[in-house]
Amino acid sequence: MARTFRVGVLTLTWLLLSACQTAPSPVPTPSGPTPSASPTTYSAQERLDEQLRRAAWANDVDAARRLIDQGADVNAQDNTQQSAYLVATSEGYADLLDLTLAHGAAVNDKDSWNGTGLIRAAERGHWLVVGKLLAAGIDRDHVNRIGYQAIHEAIWLGRDTPDYVATVRALAAGGVELTRPSADPDAALLAAAGSGDADAAAVALRAGANLEARDAQGRTPLLVAAAGDHVDVARVLVALGADPDAVDQRSDTPWLVTGVTGSVPMGETLLLAHPDVTLRNRFGGVSIIPAAERGHADYVRWATTHTEIDVDHVNDLGWTALLEAVILGDGGPDHVEVVRALLDAGADRSIADRDGVTALQHAQRRGQVEVEDLLS
Repeated sequence: MARTFRVGVLTLTWLLLSACQTAPSPVPTPSGPTPSASPTTYSAQERLDEQLRRAAWANDVDAARRLIDQGADVNAQDNTQQSAYLVATSEGYADLLDLTLAHGAAVNDKDSWNGTGLIRAAERGHWLVVGKLLAAGIDRDHVNRIGYQAIHEAIWLGRDTPDYVATVRALAAGGVELTRPSADPDAALLAAAGSGDADAAAVALRAGANLEARDAQGRTPLLVAAAGDHVDVARVLVALGADPDAVDQRSDTPWLVTGVTGSVPMGETLLLAHPDVTLRNRFGGVSIIPAAERGHADYVRWATTHTEIDVDHVNDLGWTALLEAVILGDGGPDHVEVVRALLDAGADRSIADRDGVTALQHAQRRGQVEVEDLLS
């Protein structure tokens, strides 16, 4: 539950409680000096900017001033999206913040969590920095990528200390919105699954998101992640027990989708959850049939050697994976390798379609010479 700060002001406490409602346990925004990866070429400007960031982490205001006078950019971010200005906000360096603001700091710049300097400062109870940022016109109510505003972080990550009390008071006095709840964790989890943001997915789950939440198409987070081939997200979901057989409105499951994407890494991840490989898609096919159609040879070979999938399964159109590879394939290298993988897995080349036409006869009619050679 949200912490209630004993600020001695009944009205303020009531407002803050109404803003927080039920609070999850968010993951703190990462901070601390993370060295930038050394680029292959390092220009004079990049060197100045890196030196300024190092001075900022050390709170060496004199050095920072000299570097700025030489042309260092207070807004220049490294590969972790840290700048001298953002460092000043997260670390509570008020004098350094004044210096960066005086030299063109982009007050609404965002960090890697899509958070403003106000959110960073509020999370750590830097009340003086909070006040300076509000005075500088920063977006008071910006929501970061996990659905939190500055007021949320000040309360949920704060402690009942004078610094945090002062921070909350400064935010309230500065006009921040006090009645907006945090983002819906289910929506946040589905969004993270769609974008491939494993960190955001973990935070949403920590905040109470339903592992089997559904979007408008009836897809679970694991299905959304599988469709986008976001393996890192899928690993988080599988680790916590997500259902690999959850069916959406199109009769897809996370496992079935791997046949469409052809992703072996995703298949390997889902296989750890023991999916039902006999489940059928809306065309009555198992996963290797759409994979064969699309020329996903690596997937076909992997699935037929690492699972008990039926290599001769016939879908509602009367086609096996072998027939589909020929009928809907182009006879090129990818489909040739699919046919080879299916034959190596023991596919029955004598199975004909509903018109009595075999895969070999289809290949002959379509001029797929290499496929014909394999099937002959």
